[in-house]
Amino acid sequence: MSIVNRRNAVLGWTVWQVMKGMAKRKAKSAVPTTDSPRRRLPKAAIVGALAAAGAVVFFWRRNGSADDLPPAV
Repeated sequence: MSIVNRRNAVLGWTVWQVMKGMAKRKAKSAVPTTDSPRRRLPKAAIVGALAAAGAVVFFWRRNGSADDLPPAV
């Protein structure tokens, strides 16, 4: 009796299809949904954007002042 036969092939194909469907459902349920009409940014993104804006303003004011330049001749 052979291990590779039609009955085992059909059984394996059926198990594969069922498990693939279960894996898809599990993966879809693990992803957070965005069904709400008003999506909010994560707090980390907001804090990062504010820190970047603060750094830009700090360096702009520090390096952009005309008082440090030598007089034009």
